[in-house]
Amino acid sequence: MFLGTKDEKITDGDNYLKISSLRYLPRWMVLLIDIVILLFSLSISYFTLDSLVHLPNLLPVAAKFLLIIGVNIIFMFFFKTYSGIIRHSSFIDLQKIFWSSFISVVVLLSIKYTILLTIGIKIFFTPLILLYFVISFTTLLVFRIAVKQSFHFIKQLKRSTEKKRLLVLGISNHSVAIAGAILDNDKLPYEMEGFLTKRNDSKHAKLLGKRIITQDVLIKKTKQQLGIEGVLLIRELLEKDELQEWVNILLEKDIEIFQAPIVEEFSNKRIEANIRNLQIEDLLDRKPIKIQNGEIMKRHFEKAILVTGGAGSIGSEIVRQVAQFKPSLIVVLDQAETPLYEIEIEMNEKFPDVNFKYILADISNNLRLEPIFEKYKFSMVYHAAAYKHVPMVEHNPHEAILVNVLGSKNLALLSYKYEVNRFVMISTDKAVNPTNVMGASKRVAELFVQSLQNLQGNKTKFITTRFGNVLGSNGSVIPHFKKQIESGGPVTITHPEIVRFFMTIPEACELVLQAGTMGNGGEIYVFDMGQPIKILDLAKKMIKLSGLEVDKDIKITFTGLRPGEKLFEELLSDDSKTMPTPNEKIMVSKDPTMNYNEIDSLTKKVVKAALRRDKIEIVSLMKLIVPEFKSNNSIFEKLDK
Repeated sequence: MFLGTKDEKITDGDNYLKISSLRYLPRWMVLLIDIVILLFSLSISYFTLDSLVHLPNLLPVAAKFLLIIGVNIIFMFFFKTYSGIIRHSSFIDLQKIFWSSFISVVVLLSIKYTILLTIGIKIFFTPLILLYFVISFTTLLVFRIAVKQSFHFIKQLKRSTEKKRLLVLGISNHSVAIAGAILDNDKLPYEMEGFLTKRNDSKHAKLLGKRIITQDVLIKKTKQQLGIEGVLLIRELLEKDELQEWVNILLEKDIEIFQAPIVEEFSNKRIEANIRNLQIEDLLDRKPIKIQNGEIMKRHFEKAILVTGGAGSIGSEIVRQVAQFKPSLIVVLDQAETPLYEIEIEMNEKFPDVNFKYILADISNNLRLEPIFEKYKFSMVYHAAAYKHVPMVEHNPHEAILVNVLGSKNLALLSYKYEVNRFVMISTDKAVNPTNVMGASKRVAELFVQSLQNLQGNKTKFITTRFGNVLGSNGSVIPHFKKQIESGGPVTITHPEIVRFFMTIPEACELVLQAGTMGNGGEIYVFDMGQPIKILDLAKKMIKLSGLEVDKDIKITFTGLRPGEKLFEELLSDDSKTMPTPNEKIMVSKDPTMNYNEIDSLTKKVVKAALRRDKIEIVSLMKLIVPEFKSNNSIFEKLDK
């Protein structure tokens, strides 16, 4: 097909093609077919006229044919009528055919009358040329339309056989509306086969002319016997236990699970974009969060806010949520250039009325940070910048100190100096009884931040929030598993018994914002992470939710615990106590603290060791600061003996 712009000439075209390509006809073959069509058209024209009016043969018939076809071929080459892919023929391609045929007629008639006027010989009959023009143009046109329509028909036929046959879960108004939208849209890759319900009074009834299958029938039959491949559900209409029950039944039968929003939340024209595979995130056994938006609004409305690590998975979500409370300014600070640019594009689109500043900076560079604090006079600082990947940090402890410890120290001291109202640090469950450098570095940062609370002249509330893994964060297990499943496996797990706490990114950030409004400062807030999840069970469920079978389609392999990794994460240290807060999802952990002078002196020593890149001294000092830090599966285990 000719894909030129309006400014390009219709004679432009690419004549190069690998003849071995099987996706479409070689162009020499298209030209050959066109020449056959021209010969056919000329033969029809000649013998039709010859039967009506005896044509004079002053020029041999073969010579006439050669002259007429030859001129036509010349202009076919000129306009490159054969250069387009026939099944994608467009108006431009038809234009080329018309002009090549029309100009051929003009040239042939010019040749005829030139010879007639000069030597008085009529080489061919004018009606022959005109009839030839009509028949050849029409035949070339019909040929291309026929090919195009044939391909369209075959494509539609193929598409109908490739459609996924679905049952819609439920017989409520919402379920019927979703089913009706699918039936009304032939372009969707889904075929609506019927409805699925627990109600036994619906066995012989029909909805929208489709069958209704009960749960007991589903359990007794295979998906092949039912003639389906998937089930579409509306998650909002199902109770938690009911959703888990259906998911377990469907996954057991290797039936794909799709979900769609309730019908009011999408337009029928965009239904395809709203139907997607059920995700593991949708199955979290958690209750909805109740947060006090009034108090959060008070802390953010028309205030200047700083978010460090603002281009990361947690930091960027904090930026999104804070932007909803109409602050006077949000400064998004990160050292990752490309992610910072991406969050800038997103925020400019989503919140055009909010004033943003995007700053590329390293939090370990205090000289870079202080002018920012001096200029913008922040009311709230959310400190989410950190190195967090356990194995990577285990091999580079000096970087953990420079970012997680020194960076946190810089930000906390500047918040103290410039009287920031609240400083909220994002910590991790790996800081509790740490077994790796990353967790220990975050615990050191926690101790320093807490120590500032009772410092003389302090006007800032220093708050620490501590939670476990978040679903979908950069480098976390869920996106990693998804990539492995998409590439055909295997899914790699470090240990068959490893378990982790999980919550969603928005949920974690909502709790961070809520915790930031609480207390008198100096607290470490821990979040209710629900029940720990076995990573092996998580992987199996993700494979099944992808419509695949464990070990048959996707293998699971165990690689062994990584340096610093432990089987179970904790949210509270052994000697800590918890106190409730007004939010049942948030508790206060009463961990041991250190006074400012002691932790300040120790952090200066460990930073100096980091600048010297002395790994052993760095980890030895961290073990001195955090006595409960016991290395696991690491080269630093020798320091614990």
